[in-house]
Amino acid sequence: MAQNKIKIHVLLYIGLMSSLFAGCANKKQGVQYNTVNVIENYVVDERSVPIFPKKAALTTDTAQRFALDLPKRCMVDWNNQSVVSVVPEEKIEIVRLDTGDALPDLQVSDYEFKKIYVKNALENLLTGTDITVTEENGNFEKISGGIQAGSLADAVDLMTKLGRLYYSFDSEFNEIRLTSHGKWMIKMPKDETIIMALLDAMRGADIRNLLVNWQDKTVVFEGDYQTEREVAKIISDVSSKKYLLAWDIDVYRVYPKTDNPMIWMNMLPAFGDKNIRMSIPGVVGRALVVSPEINTKTLQEFMAQQANIVLVSQGTFAIPNGWQSRFDIGQCGKEDRLETDLMIGATGTYGNYGGYKKIDAKIVLSTSNGELSSFKIPTNIGDNYVIVGIPTHSFVTTPETLISPFAELVVFMSPRLISIVDAGHGVKEMTPLSGDKLRDFLNK
Repeated sequence: MAQNKIKIHVLLYIGLMSSLFAGCANKKQGVQYNTVNVIENYVVDERSVPIFPKKAALTTDTAQRFALDLPKRCMVDWNNQSVVSVVPEEKIEIVRLDTGDALPDLQVSDYEFKKIYVKNALENLLTGTDITVTEENGNFEKISGGIQAGSLADAVDLMTKLGRLYYSFDSEFNEIRLTSHGKWMIKMPKDETIIMALLDAMRGADIRNLLVNWQDKTVVFEGDYQTEREVAKIISDVSSKKYLLAWDIDVYRVYPKTDNPMIWMNMLPAFGDKNIRMSIPGVVGRALVVSPEINTKTLQEFMAQQANIVLVSQGTFAIPNGWQSRFDIGQCGKEDRLETDLMIGATGTYGNYGGYKKIDAKIVLSTSNGELSSFKIPTNIGDNYVIVGIPTHSFVTTPETLISPFAELVVFMSPRLISIVDAGHGVKEMTPLSGDKLRDFLNK
């Protein structure tokens, strides 16, 4: 009997296990399980919400780089380039904004002030009237002077200028408000090249808060008395110039097709020695002054015989005659390029050069680490520059790179002259000169 009981228990246990396995098998067939990923202690599936670390409230890089003038700076129409252009002279006007209402028509006579703050001088002047004086941003200069006779507006204008302050009048509250900061609008000329030259000059003077309206050709800026003087000097200087110099630029990275550097001497048989005007060595690289026969198209055709070519950046910049400016490669190029740190600076004048009419320019290549190379280049109108031999490895910051040691930077620069003439000559818009008209212009 005992053996029979044992057999019965064993059979019952086997039957129970069989039914359990059958149940599990049926469950596996009826339910599909999703894959669950665990990343840094977070469970991630199709219903998960990504969790990111909190960032500071800063403008994104792409928004920071947004600028309406970039399409004008970063594009060159090589098919319609004019070596010399003529534009009519236009008055550049600067107007102060937020001046408030007109002051009451009151007369001032025999009023003197000595070593007194502007606010106190005005309060003494306005004794007996219901006009009050307030000030913002503080007042740090004392003034001395006298007014024999004149209007209230002339008196207030004189005293605020002596104290390097600005005022506005609120007729509703009968209040003169003094401040050390002002706001101005510059009415610019129509020609966009002149506008960009002025903007670059102002940015070079560290005037950064420029609001440019390209539709009505105006620029609004804010600042103190020193800022106003800087801008007035720039406008006066630019207005007195009769020429602007501009450069159109292509920047290439060149990869030789073989394990050898580019053979630039092949340009002589390719183009003829008459089309290679000058060869100027620098600390790094060499600048070639070439004829108009060597342009972006013919240069690329020549380089393509020995190398693969990548356009890194393209653009244009202008300077008043005798000034300096610069072209930032990264501003008009892709961010992932090694050369985005490169800056091309130019100082130039157009005029008499040993009895010849030439553009006498100094071109400087530099990065945030300092000057890379520079070239002094005197050229005739119509000549171009080709800067060669700048190793791409000059811009590599890592110990190792996949860039070929023979890869190099090539800069093509085409200078232009913009002549600003008296509007009375009847020039209504920019006129490119060529042929006999260009020869007549250069012979003047």
